[in-house]
Parts: sequence; structure tokens; C-alpha cells
Amino acid sequence: MLPKPQKSQKTSANPASKKTPDHETFDLACEQEIQKLSAAFRNAEPSGALVTDLEKLLRTAIFKPAAEIFGELLQHAADKIDDAYRPKPGEVRKGRQPLQIQGIFGCSTLLRSYFYHPGKKQGHHPADEALGLEGHHTPALARLICLEGSDETSYQKAALHLLEVGGIDVQERQIQREVLRVGEDAAKWLRCECPPESCDAPVLYIEADYTGVPMRREELEGRKGKSPDGKAKTRMAALGCVFTQHQLDDQGRPMRDYESTTYLAGFESPSDFGIGLRHEAIRRGMGGVDQVIFLVDGALGLEKMGHDHFPHSIQIVDNYHALEHLESLIEALLTRTDARRFAKRRHHWRKMLLADGVERIIRQARKEASGTGREEAVEAQLGYFEHNIERMQYGTFRKNGWFIGSGVVEAGCRSVIGQRCKQSGMFWTEKGARAVMALRCINAGGRIQSFWNARHSKRAA
Repeated sequence: MLPKPQKSQKTSANPASKKTPDHETFDLACEQEIQKLSAAFRNAEPSGALVTDLEKLLRTAIFKPAAEIFGELLQHAADKIDDAYRPKPGEVRKGRQPLQIQGIFGCSTLLRSYFYHPGKKQGHHPADEALGLEGHHTPALARLICLEGSDETSYQKAALHLLEVGGIDVQERQIQREVLRVGEDAAKWLRCECPPESCDAPVLYIEADYTGVPMRREELEGRKGKSPDGKAKTRMAALGCVFTQHQLDDQGRPMRDYESTTYLAGFESPSDFGIGLRHEAIRRGMGGVDQVIFLVDGALGLEKMGHDHFPHSIQIVDNYHALEHLESLIEALLTRTDARRFAKRRHHWRKMLLADGVERIIRQARKEASGTGREEAVEAQLGYFEHNIERMQYGTFRKNGWFIGSGVVEAGCRSVIGQRCKQSGMFWTEKGARAVMALRCINAGGRIQSFWNARHSKRAA
């Protein structure tokens, strides 16, 4: 059997009692550890399990001197920060306090100065903020924890992946606490007003939708739902996305620009959520594009969001939802007893709807329903089409080279929210779901680096 991996050594509590690490010494120590493992491997009976253990032990052997070097360098940086720090009026230095920190390579002890303000009854460690430490975790490990904790389907699976892939032992509760703390700041960061980016795209799209997230019982008290007892089992979470389009494909269909989609999620009402979505659209360069398209499913709340926050955009009702309503209209008019006639009418009216024929459909439906006793049922379905005539000119929209389907936000509801927050047996608090959704929006939108850079700059300031 191979020897068990040794735990990472802690740095001395007194930084002055230990000299700056000699890289040659650590190289020698690492080489000696590897030679021991090599000898043990040669003398053992080869097997897949033995090879697996060898790789893990080699990783431990390499990480051990790396953790010691990192700890010494981090202590040196903390010393410089503490020496340069000038206390604010009223602050009193209370000496240096040790902090056991965990990083990608292992654990080490860091000494840093503590300053306390008796009047405000609060204190802080300047070195922690300047170095970007997240509690007991280094910035790199905190970033990895938040990525895994928000990306995997459970905190348990995130802990397993960190251990198996990187040999990093972090408990589930630690991951959850890190995600909640950083995720709250991430949700605020996504909604802050930022300088507009330059955008040379001719068309910018804004889409929004709502999807139910299962919540804990105490989170749903007093809320009405669709269940037979009238009680809610979910909270409606909003998801918005912004993306651009430059060109069409060979068949003249619009093409979404690669990696141009950014996301925003939350539990606000459409009017409140629209404020954050407008900030995101402005950041993406909405003010400089030729055309803004607001594409939604036809819900009245989302329609009002478009009028209030994107008044100069062209609103389009998602054609998939329009076709679903068309199916209901035909069923109210003909019923499904004559399957052949029903299918023929559906095929004909679908083509008509996609060719700017929504008003012709309304006239034909009314004329055919007259005197049949189905007038009331048909009128109930026609209200949706009459209200959205201008937003259903699909023939014109397609000639202009625009998308007529909100598939991007529909897919986002499944991937950004559903794959993490709507798994079987999950019940969330609003704070927990909001934090996870914010981090997933940042990850899916390719804004990880921007978020962490902004976070480090704000804390260091």
C-alpha cells in the first residue's frame, strides 16, 4: 500500500521566526516525496486502484510545498498592507490576530492587524479586504466554490467535485454559506448602473419570462396558488436576457451573435424587474443600436414592462405561444371530432398567421362561428389575437430579418433556473434561490471575471 498523504503544514505564528522560503529547498522536498511514492509504487502489485492512489498522493506531495510557499508570500503581503495602513479617525489597533485560511493548495495561518472603532462598535482587518479573502477562503478558492456551488445540482455534489477533481476538502455547509454571502452581492452587482458598452450590432433583443421555483412552506404563507386547495407551492421567478444579432444564415433566418447573451433573474414584479433589465440593456449598448426588439409571450405584465421601460422598442409576441392560442381557437370553433378537418384548418391558419394574416383569421373565425352556438367560446379566444394584432405581424418581422420566437429566454428558464432550482425534492428560501440564480446568470453570461474584479476592487477601496 502507498503511504497516506500528509496534511498541509501550517506556517509559523510568528512571521519573523521563519525566513522567506527557499525554492530549491522546496523543490528538493517535493522531489524526495515523489521518490518515496515511486519506490512504493514499484514494489506494490500494480492495479487500477493503486494507480488512482498514486495520482492523488502525487498531487498531495506537490501541493504541500506549494501551500507553504503560498502561505509565506501571503504573509509577506499582509505585513506590507498592515505597515502601510493608516487608521481612520477613532480606530484603535488591537494587535495581530491569526486566521486559518484555506486555498487551492491547502491550509495556512495568516497573521494580520485588527482595528476597532469603539464609538461605532465595529472593527475590521485591512489585510483581509485588500487581499480579497472571503472569510476563511482565498479569492481563488472562493471563486471556485461559488462556481461549483451554483453550477452543480446540489451542494453535496459540488463538495464531491471539489474533493475528487482538486483534492479540496470543503463541507457542504461551507459551500452553501459562501454561495449565499457572495450571491447576495452578485444580485446587487447585476442591477447596478454601469457605463454603456459600445455596440455595433444593428439589432438588440430583450426577452423576459417567469417560471415557478419550489419554495419552503414558510416562504409561501399568504400566497395564492393554482392547486385545488388554493395554496401556492412555488414563487414566480423572473428571467430576462439581452443579446445581439449581426447577420442572417444562408436561408435568410436571423442568427444570434455567439456568446452575446447576458442574463438577469429575481423575484420582483414585472414593473420592478424591468428596472434592472433596462439597466442591463443600457449597459449592453441599447442606446446606440438601430433597432431594439422586446420579445415576450404576450402576458399583460410583460407587455406593460415593455411599454414602461422600453418604449421605443418593437414588441413581438412569441410565435410559439401565438400558435398555441391558435390551436385553442380552432378547437373552440371546430372541436376535434373531425380530425382531418381540424388538421387542415390548423395548417391553413398557421400559414396565414405567419404571413401577417391575423386579422383575416379573426374575421373568418367570427363568420364561421356565427349561428353555431360557439360564438362565446370563439370570442373568448379571439380576445388574445385582437389585443396583439400589431405584435403578430410575423411576415413583416421575418422580412426584416428579426427573431419571432423567444426560445432564448425559454431555454434560459430551463438551464439558468430550472437545472439548479427546480430539481426533485428541492425547497428554497428566497435568499438562497436569489443568490444561486444571480451567480448562474453571471456564469451563463460570461461575466465571471468582471464580477470578481469589481468585487476585489470594491473591497480593497
